[in-house]
Amino acid sequence: MQNDIRKNPAFRSQFHEMCAKVGVDPLASNKGFWAELLGIGDFYYELGVQIVDICLATRPHNGGLIKLEELCKLLNQRRKSAREAVSEDDCLRAISKLKVLGSGFEVISVGKRKLVRSVPTELNKDHNEILELAQAQGFVTVEEVEKRLSWSSGRATDALETLLDEGLAMIDDGHRDGKRRYWFPCVSSISSYVGAETL
Repeated sequence: MQNDIRKNPAFRSQFHEMCAKVGVDPLASNKGFWAELLGIGDFYYELGVQIVDICLATRPHNGGLIKLEELCKLLNQRRKSAREAVSEDDCLRAISKLKVLGSGFEVISVGKRKLVRSVPTELNKDHNEILELAQAQGFVTVEEVEKRLSWSSGRATDALETLLDEGLAMIDDGHRDGKRRYWFPCVSSISSYVGAETL
């Protein structure tokens, strides 16, 4: 049964649902009966360490904000030899265990996407709206934010500059229309920026 849980994400998810129905948290302690019997604690501990490694390695490219699906993809590439497929549910469980490290690791929702935040930046509603808007093209302009979100120039500029200061955005002043673009690597795929072998 331990091998089934470690190697099959669907079975692992069903096991967690069953435990939740009877009020048992198999991850509550690494020394707990279920964790010891099934080796679950070790799995999520190992996964948590790998999540931290990937978040640190990709931070220069995404400012500490990575799509959950991208994180899972990078984890699965890294774990090919482990033969243990990792689901988004597994990532969410491992990230919830990382909260003991303090602020910095949490899952946030931006539109319909889930992003993993690995820096202690607090994103407010304005920041989330800009990130959601940027998902279409990977970037926004001040004018686009003003028009699409019905914001004043000051509000748009302030929110964009905060995201820039936090390392979540990059500036592109080289477009022929002369409009400054704020690029958000965290809402586009980073696989092209960071080779999986470096993770």
